Amino acid sequence: MSTPLSGPGSAQQAPGRGPVRTGSPRTSRTARNHAPITVAGLAAKVVLLGLVAGTAIWAAFPLVEAEQWVGLAVLVLTTATLFYLYLGRRHVPAKYLVPGTLFLIAFQIVPVLYTASTAFTNFGDGHRGSKDDAIVAIQSSSVKQVPGSTQYPMSVATTGDPATGPLVFLITDPQTGAVSAGDARGLRPLDPGAATVAPGGKVTAADGYTVLNVGQASARSKDVTDLVVPTAGGALRSSGLSRVYEGKAVRAYDAGCDCVEDTDTGQTWTADGEVGAFVSADGERLAQGWKVNVGLSNFTRVLTDERIAGPFLGTLIWNFAFAIGSTVGTFVLGMLIALALHSPRMRGTNLYRMLLILPYAMPSFAMLLVWRDMFNTDFGLINNLFGLGVDWFGQDWSARAAVILVQLWLGYPYMFLVATGALQAIPRELTEATSVDGASPWQSFRAVTLPLLLVALSPLLISSFAFNFNNFNAIYLTTEGAPFPADNPSNGATDLLITYTYRLAFGGQAAQFGFAAAISLFIFTIVAVVSAVSFRRTRQQEEVYS
Repeated sequence: MSTPLSGPGSAQQAPGRGPVRTGSPRTSRTARNHAPITVAGLAAKVVLLGLVAGTAIWAAFPLVEAEQWVGLAVLVLTTATLFYLYLGRRHVPAKYLVPGTLFLIAFQIVPVLYTASTAFTNFGDGHRGSKDDAIVAIQSSSVKQVPGSTQYPMSVATTGDPATGPLVFLITDPQTGAVSAGDARGLRPLDPGAATVAPGGKVTAADGYTVLNVGQASARSKDVTDLVVPTAGGALRSSGLSRVYEGKAVRAYDAGCDCVEDTDTGQTWTADGEVGAFVSADGERLAQGWKVNVGLSNFTRVLTDERIAGPFLGTLIWNFAFAIGSTVGTFVLGMLIALALHSPRMRGTNLYRMLLILPYAMPSFAMLLVWRDMFNTDFGLINNLFGLGVDWFGQDWSARAAVILVQLWLGYPYMFLVATGALQAIPRELTEATSVDGASPWQSFRAVTLPLLLVALSPLLISSFAFNFNNFNAIYLTTEGAPFPADNPSNGATDLLITYTYRLAFGGQAAQFGFAAAISLFIFTIVAVVSAVSFRRTRQQEEVYS
């Protein structure tokens, strides 16, 4: 009996086994791991790992200075893991996953966690630092000039831009001639020879500082007056633009009673750890407080404060109406235009498409300002063009219709582009088959085209809803939330939750970051729930039409 010839690539039957492939063996994992390294690849790896090492060293110093040992340990562990991963030839999938994971953690997870942690604190103006910082601020702000106070020659300087940089006092001791730099953290002596001192003791130049001239210092006279430099015996404050005096703090902290006492009036303010402030017997709080954990008070304030909870529900309903109306309106208009230009009987489609995406190509903030002027009651283009006298932003429903119309104009080009791409991916055989079966164009669109479009575009519609739900610019640059009722100037008819939050937290005299973070978590929860439900329904729809 003849046996089949064996050759390269032929299969032979081994006793008790399946066919054995003979011929050229496959490349083994060991061989792949020992593939030659190119010069360009090696150079890129050296540069990237060098940047990682440099960034890690740069970040380590402030962590050590602040004694953030947990953060330092995470930094060292992350850096060591990156070097282990990219210096070896194993774990190839991880080489691609790790960068994306790190960016996800840095730009998504960490901000969300930080916002959530801030929501449980009183963090804001007057409550930014520690209790020790608050005590220093209270004592420094109460400094008064007393008879016989020592005065020193002073020059105003900065370490940044002369118009906006942090101010520093360059102070000369008239007895020793030593120069010190003073800011809100205290005095720091400068090295001998680091400053140039003119006759009279005024510093004209200093290493690392930009000395402001008279005009620049005058333009920032309020900042100069507000700057207080704490010292061992009190604090230094400016007396004009060329001299400072060392005054005495009227209010002093007493560790025995954990309180602040005013030496002039005898009034005391006792530390209250629950609110993070010094409070007097009659309930008066000192403006300088410290950051503390306040539990759920920010959340309960949203639900129980009648001034906030009352308008909150109405704003939420309008927020949903704006987000749904904007998303559905832009989708329908963009889809109809895409369907019209998708017809094979249309001519000049490229020109039409170029013209139709112009709103998408222009800066949205500039277009919002233009539309705001177009809706102006007195000189707006819309009223003048149609001979109307409508006060668009003066009535609730006209203002709401106006902002939805503006968002429709800004958003339809995006939906037009994605709908055009989705239509081109639908085989024409499907619609032609429905025509052969006797279906009308409307029946063909409803049974075939629209379901397939929704399957393709549902994730984009969900993201569009989330974007419009928090579309701060669309409201703030057109109506600023107006019109406002006479009894509530903090909540307007066109306010979204995001603009309402901004006005509540930052529209008053002091910023309330903790309160703003709490409302942000409400908004995040609403959008997350809506998105999760929508994605679930989208998956069900994909299973039906897959």
